[in-house]
Amino acid sequence: MTMPAAFDDWLANSNAPEGVVEVLTVLGRTCAEISTVVAGGALTGVLGASGVVNVQDEEQKKLDLITNDMLTEALLACPVVAGVASEEMDTVQPATNADGAWLVLFDPLDGSSNIDINAPVGTIFSILKSPNAAPTEADFLQPGRDQLASGYVLYGAQTMMVLTTGQGVAGFTLAGDGTWRLTHDAIQIPADTKEFAINMSNRRHWAEGVQRYIDGCLAGVEGPRGKNFNMRWVAAMVADVHRVLMRGGVFLYPWDKREPNKPGKLRLMYEGNPMALLVEQAGGKATTDGVQRILDVEPTQLHQRIPIALGSANEIDQVAAA
Repeated sequence: MTMPAAFDDWLANSNAPEGVVEVLTVLGRTCAEISTVVAGGALTGVLGASGVVNVQDEEQKKLDLITNDMLTEALLACPVVAGVASEEMDTVQPATNADGAWLVLFDPLDGSSNIDINAPVGTIFSILKSPNAAPTEADFLQPGRDQLASGYVLYGAQTMMVLTTGQGVAGFTLAGDGTWRLTHDAIQIPADTKEFAINMSNRRHWAEGVQRYIDGCLAGVEGPRGKNFNMRWVAAMVADVHRVLMRGGVFLYPWDKREPNKPGKLRLMYEGNPMALLVEQAGGKATTDGVQRILDVEPTQLHQRIPIALGSANEIDQVAAA
């Protein structure tokens, strides 16, 4: 059996700017180290709550803080990085590199509620061009269409990295020797699907259009859609979107009326934008409501939240029409 192509070789032929390649190399190496830390679990004392609350007023897990520190330290040590922003930090952290040209945003460990039950979690990242050598928070507030690269690492039965540099989507699997190997080339999301992912317990809080769409799916072959659907829900965006990329489907985290003044729950800069770029590069659609393209949302805050509806293109059109 021929050994799959190495991550470094794929990057060298990706046509990404040299600095982006360097940043992705650091991210790949650090996420491989994170995979080992996550796998240690209770044996290494990294499970459980930290007792610290983040800027989103959420209690952080020990692994949230550990992985955030690992990524921050590795990226700020990279000479081409001008600054970083994390879901777990109040504001941005500029680098001291005079030649830094790139900004990196990340969710160090998406799906924190899954940590203590040994369910999938992941790291999500995004790379932007820095308009200044000493970036401020305002320099990070660029629309998703300006991303040079984005991706995620899923820590599951296998550790996988899925990324794009704007020319399609590729998937890599972490080998036993600690190297990444290309195992999924030219990932494409099927245009049609019979699967949806949503937290059904919140149905009564959704807007009427989302309720109509889901009710149509649940009605099965006798309903308006004329086919049976299955529901999937992992409670970690990185895992639910990974399933969409691997076999199709839709992922919805809609606005709900419990907090009507908040547009949504997921973060535009750390979750919405990087996942939207991946989904579009794989032939799917990524929207806030079935219509508005996530990559065209103009950010106004570093920790801005949005509703999300993404996945198989024809199914997202059905969400819009509901």
